Amino acid sequence: MPRSAAEKLHRFYDRFLNDDRVLILINADPDAIASAMAVKRLLWHKVASVTISNINVIERPDNLAMIRLLGLGLVHVKEIDPSRFNRCVIVDSQPKHNELFDAFAPDVIIDHHPETGVQAPYVDIRPKYGATASIMTEYLRAARIKPSAKLATGLFFAIKTDTSNFERQALIEDVRAFQFLYRHTNIHLARKIEQSEIRLDFLKFFASALANMRLRKGRVFAHLGPVVNPDICVLIADFFMKISSVNWSFVSGLYHHSLILIFRNDGVRKNAGKVAKESFGSFGPAGGHKSMARAEIPLESLKPLIDPQDEKKFTNWIIKKIEKRAGKK
Repeated sequence: MPRSAAEKLHRFYDRFLNDDRVLILINADPDAIASAMAVKRLLWHKVASVTISNINVIERPDNLAMIRLLGLGLVHVKEIDPSRFNRCVIVDSQPKHNELFDAFAPDVIIDHHPETGVQAPYVDIRPKYGATASIMTEYLRAARIKPSAKLATGLFFAIKTDTSNFERQALIEDVRAFQFLYRHTNIHLARKIEQSEIRLDFLKFFASALANMRLRKGRVFAHLGPVVNPDICVLIADFFMKISSVNWSFVSGLYHHSLILIFRNDGVRKNAGKVAKESFGSFGPAGGHKSMARAEIPLESLKPLIDPQDEKKFTNWIIKKIEKRAGKK
């Protein structure tokens, strides 16, 4: 491995002592889950205890299948007593991404999302990487750790998911990590996780999206109204990108007093992250990568401008905001 990987591993280990009680915080998705597993493996026999805690409610079938099949124990952040831990690690996210991180002062942050001006004793943020799992694979290799089949499968699936089978932004480092993990991965287990993507009760939202979608100049938009899980918007946005004539996909829904917007495109001279930020960044968290992005806007901040209860006007307002920027990106 390059010396820089060994140096980063050394600096990472410098943050921990044998009697440390470590909390790993994640906004659980495949990349975050697998990356947390890797951190836990790195700290095995080096600290007193490691607990992985999710700040979100996990409802996506593939995420639940991943947790179950890989035998990962998670504790929701609301059940955590911060005083029980003296070290905190955040992987695949940054404190500014969610207010639930505010109760914790991270000692280590490792992520592949765009830099948010975060500060911590140890920070390793690489926005050009396709997945945090690729970064964590480099740490494992620098530590000369052979990953177990379950850990390798988790990291393998995470890279596959976050790069959309290398159709989205990725570096040669992502490819190298993927190739390394393939040798240790249980492919049948990875396939079982991947095929556990849709619940039966999600189908009504697909039906609604298909019935109400608006398609114009290769851009498809669908507003789903209230959803039982914001990941439904992600699934449908990705689904629309499978249509040959679609080069932009925008899907929105209402969840827990917030407007969730998912942005996808074919990556050809487009920038979803910039469109998301310029369209909705003034209302709340918004941003992402060139081919995929997300915005989560508190409905309270929109009330002076538009009534979310008037679905037709609300939908038109969202489309107008997006098209103003998407046409230039």
